[in-house]
Amino acid sequence: MENITAFLKRKNIVFSAKRYGIDALGAMAQGLFCSLLIGTILNTLGSQFHIGFLTAQVITINDVGYTIGGMASFMSGAAMAVAIGYALQAPPLVLFSLATVGYACNALGKAGGPLAVLFVAIIAAECGKAVSKETKIDILVTPIVTTLIGIGAAWVIAPPIGAAASAFGQLIVRATALQPFWMGILVSVLVGVALTLPISSAAICSVLGLTGLAGGAAVAGCCAQMVGFAVMSFRENRWGGLVSQGIGTSMLQMPNIIKNPRIWIPPTLASAITGPVATCLFRLEMNGAAINSGMGTCGFCGQLGVWTGWISPSEQAVANGAAAITPRAIDWIGLILVSFVLPAVLCWIFGSFLRKIGWIKEGDLALAD
Repeated sequence: MENITAFLKRKNIVFSAKRYGIDALGAMAQGLFCSLLIGTILNTLGSQFHIGFLTAQVITINDVGYTIGGMASFMSGAAMAVAIGYALQAPPLVLFSLATVGYACNALGKAGGPLAVLFVAIIAAECGKAVSKETKIDILVTPIVTTLIGIGAAWVIAPPIGAAASAFGQLIVRATALQPFWMGILVSVLVGVALTLPISSAAICSVLGLTGLAGGAAVAGCCAQMVGFAVMSFRENRWGGLVSQGIGTSMLQMPNIIKNPRIWIPPTLASAITGPVATCLFRLEMNGAAINSGMGTCGFCGQLGVWTGWISPSEQAVANGAAAITPRAIDWIGLILVSFVLPAVLCWIFGSFLRKIGWIKEGDLALAD
């Protein structure tokens, strides 16, 4: 047993919830952002503003033409797997081999591909790390082992994992359509909390394929956390804090939440209100790439996702019954109110009340330098 422990330590193989559930999941979201999300944005910008080089087909694969954005989206599986390998501190030969593994796994997992990529890339990366530099022909052994184990694992587990993730996501999407009030609260609160925790709400939304009203509720919850904390902590953090939390991440408040969990009450209450406002009052749907549902106001990706979903719904959204629309004034008003105005006003009110009764004290929301 001691020999195994020593071997794992030498190979930097750490079986932990943090490494797989936080580091790997967070990196996967970044890989997805840099491929699928960026590709979607480029395609939308090209089509809406008639930018020739963004709408031109630059390559044809199996008689299918791809634009620049289309190629970025096409490589999302490879990007996710490489990002996961990077988070697991995989050596170069393992890291580069994961590109093939990720592409194959995402294709086999279909709609639930991102979750399948997470599992398979972890398996392939850790096995590759185990054999890395153990032989004199490492240049051959490590890529072969990583690729074979990765493709084998993808062949066996990617379809059922993908199907399960897709089915669960479909359940949430349909339940939200049937019960928009209660599910609006539930989805908004849970995804918003996930955004502030050191896990990836974007990856979770992508894994579950949250689009439609469920995606709209998720956007509302994330915005409530980010904008809420930014406004509520303005007296401590001023403009720098407003920007870093409002269009960066509310995760910056986690050290303060650990010290005083009561500071989490205002944005969480706000998300419980803005969620059903989004689903019931404005019928706000997020039909862009599902990853946008968990982004909130981070780089305004949540809002971009809603906009791209209006103009050109993602394949996943179309499969759920979405269709392109011409946004009306009420749609824009709903997006602005749910994303910015309501979170700011509600959290300021709730925060002021908690300060008045002494549950939040001066300095409790100050960000570390």
